[in-house]
This record gives sequence, structure tokens and C-alpha cells, in this order.
Amino acid sequence: MSDPNGDDRRRGDGPGAGDEPPTDNGPINRPESASADIDSGTGVGDGERPGGRDPRDESTQVASEERRRKTSVVSLLVAVLGAWVALSVLVFQSGGAPASNDVLVGLAVALAAGYNYYRVTNDIPLSPAIASLVALLGIWLIVSAALLGMTGGLFWSTLVTGLLIAGLAGYNAYEAREARTVATDSGTGI
Repeated sequence: MSDPNGDDRRRGDGPGAGDEPPTDNGPINRPESASADIDSGTGVGDGERPGGRDPRDESTQVASEERRRKTSVVSLLVAVLGAWVALSVLVFQSGGAPASNDVLVGLAVALAAGYNYYRVTNDIPLSPAIASLVALLGIWLIVSAALLGMTGGLFWSTLVTGLLIAGLAGYNAYEAREARTVATDSGTGI
């Protein structure tokens, strides 16, 4: 007597196993195997690639290297500009609130941008939060030049340097965000 579910035909061990082709009476038990071409997008646990090649195409790798070089140069330039803001009070011989503001904000910009420079040069992604903070400090320098009553060379130095810091750090924040979006976008296959 045969199995009413038709399992004997699928397994090939019952009466008439070789006589009839399997029918679609139910699910067929097949061994499942893991697919070697599944890419999680993180690079972790994906296994070896054929030929040991990186799955990203070469133009993406070249663009990433160029982006890394640009952001490292911009981060270093912003750190130098922050140091200039801190030291400009000595050049323009200023005192009081404007001098304290420039020293504190300049040191904060130099340290934060220097930290981002350190990250990029050690193959750690640029921090969008740090770059955004530096851009906000640049905007504060622009506002504080007028708000704190700076005059003469210190006013112009703080204003122009604040504009440069805000623009360059804003660019770095944008690049950091774009790099993070590309790296986490599951549709790109990276």
C-alpha cells in the first residue's frame, strides 16, 4: 500500500517509484545550501571572493581614495585655521572677551579638526558629528566677530577665518555623510 501523501514517489523508495514522475502534491524536501554570492553589505562573514578580489569595482575604489585624500587635506587645513584663530589674539594684541573667545573657539576647532585628520589618516571614517560641530564653531566665529565688538585686524581675521572654517568643515561634514550613506546603502552591493 502506498503513502496517501505521495512521499514514496518523491523519495524514490516505494512501489512504483520509478514508474511515475513526481507530482506537485506538496512540498518536496530538498537539501538547502548556502549561497556563496550573498553579500551582507558589511563585509563581515561574506567569505572569500573568487580570485580574492574586492567586490567593489575599481572606479568606486579610486573615488573613495580621492575622497579620503581630499577630506584629510581639508581637515588639516581647518585644524591650522583653528590654531591661527587661537594665536591671532597675540598677533593683533587683543584682550578681554574677544581674545578669550578666539582662544577657546580656536583651540576647540584645532583639536576637533585634528581629531578628524587623525581618523582619516588612520583609515577610520571621518566623523560627521565632529565635522558638523566644527562647522557650527566656524559660524559662531562669524557671529562673534560682530557680537563681541571686535575691531580692526582681529575683526577681519576672525570673520574671514570663521567663513573659511564654516565652509571647509561643512564640506567635510557633507563628505562624511555621503561616505557613510554609500557604505551602508544595501542597494549598491558594497
